[in-house]
Amino acid sequence: MSWRECEKDFQKPRKLLLIGGGGHCRSILDCLCKQSLYSTIGIVEKNSKYRSILGIPIVGEDADLIKLKNEGWTDAFIAVGSVGDCCLRRQIFDLISKIGFNIPCIVDSTAIIANDVVIAQGVFVGKRAVVNAGSSIGACSIINTGAIIEHNCNIGEFSHVSSGVVLCGDVKIGINVHIGAGSAIKQTLTVGDNSVVGLGSVVVKNIPQNVIAYGNPCIVREKR
Repeated sequence: MSWRECEKDFQKPRKLLLIGGGGHCRSILDCLCKQSLYSTIGIVEKNSKYRSILGIPIVGEDADLIKLKNEGWTDAFIAVGSVGDCCLRRQIFDLISKIGFNIPCIVDSTAIIANDVVIAQGVFVGKRAVVNAGSSIGACSIINTGAIIEHNCNIGEFSHVSSGVVLCGDVKIGINVHIGAGSAIKQTLTVGDNSVVGLGSVVVKNIPQNVIAYGNPCIVREKR
């Protein structure tokens, strides 16, 4: 759905579960607590030594998800981060989809999203990120703090565009791709599925699938 259609989901009172209680969860909570989008928020975390995170209670573990759904929790969001390996995020996605939770997209209030941007379910867009006209973001992807996604870019599902990344126009990012913080990718280029672009890279040529690449200029270092 378009970003403006996605916004309409927040007009209904809903109860949200965040799955995972690590650092990425804290970023999401900070976003949510400033927007009052949900009537109630709870965290699902296995073997946590805490009872709450940033004042939000831990209400159960993964094994409790069906019970929590039956108790009236409507939405669930994957709050587990990823660096080039989305296996756990995919497992959680499959589980909460099967149970029947609504999986929202969550966008920080400081992010700038063009009206026609298409954002799939489960996407997180962090503080001061920019997503420009004609772009699309696949399911359960992360657009982290201060990332700039220029016009007509396409981000595949379960990918992570890290803090401070710049994607120039018409860049295509595949499925399960990690773009390291501070990297820049030249216009019209493609990064293939399951690849990792390392921290601070300058990408001036296409990156094939299933590789690890980094540097200035960015070159393939090894296969995955």
